[in-house]
Amino acid sequence: MAGQGIRKSTRCLRFSLGIVVAFSGSLFFLVGGSCLAQAGESAQGESTDQSMDMDRHDHAEGTVDMMVPHQKHLGPHMKWTLLRTANAGDAERADQIVQTLRQVLGKYRDYRVAMGDGYVPLHPERTPKHYHFANKQRRFLAKIRFDPAEPTALLYKKAGDGYELEGAMYTAPRDMSEDQLNERVPLSVAQWHAHVNLCFQPDGSRRRMTRKQLGLKGTIATESECLQAGGRFVPQAGGWMIHVYPFEDTSAKIWTH
Repeated sequence: MAGQGIRKSTRCLRFSLGIVVAFSGSLFFLVGGSCLAQAGESAQGESTDQSMDMDRHDHAEGTVDMMVPHQKHLGPHMKWTLLRTANAGDAERADQIVQTLRQVLGKYRDYRVAMGDGYVPLHPERTPKHYHFANKQRRFLAKIRFDPAEPTALLYKKAGDGYELEGAMYTAPRDMSEDQLNERVPLSVAQWHAHVNLCFQPDGSRRRMTRKQLGLKGTIATESECLQAGGRFVPQAGGWMIHVYPFEDTSAKIWTH
């Protein structure tokens, strides 16, 4: 079964990349339905329903507010990679990522260009601190490789009738080890984070739960509490994430949340 899943993902990736070559900017709208379905699966075969696509989780419900700055957010729903002792080359490697991202993001200062490249604003009708423009195809590719030039989401703040670019987000599969995450971004410079121990209202449930109990700011943080309240417990929602603000002037501000 695992081999079949890998073969399917490989075929889908080849198909998707073929569309990239043939149709360029129209990729987001032309990828076949079966490929988009597989894009919702992790490299380990987890479905979107199981993992909750974190490019689509509700940042208006306190997620972003609870991540600024990240030093304040060590509660039961946040998991962070450990900061490591710096090795030779870590700072240079991190700086190369920032320089690459800075160049790539230049054109996305115009949010309409970002949308043309497949970055879709999530919940534009709401007023979160940061608006996430997510790219499904890049999120799928990030499950099998890391390319600093391909952030999986762009971070904007509201500016009049439009948006002002602030930074970007990278994602990684949920069960990547810290050593593997360190290969992507040195853990002596930055920390990846994940959202864990979450309780949600079951679909179709008639049992009412209070907002204080649910989600990223909810009081429930254990499976037993969640089940007792009639909720649906999610040990980890989505994969690993890291925010980068490449236009800031210090490393601490660049690699923050």
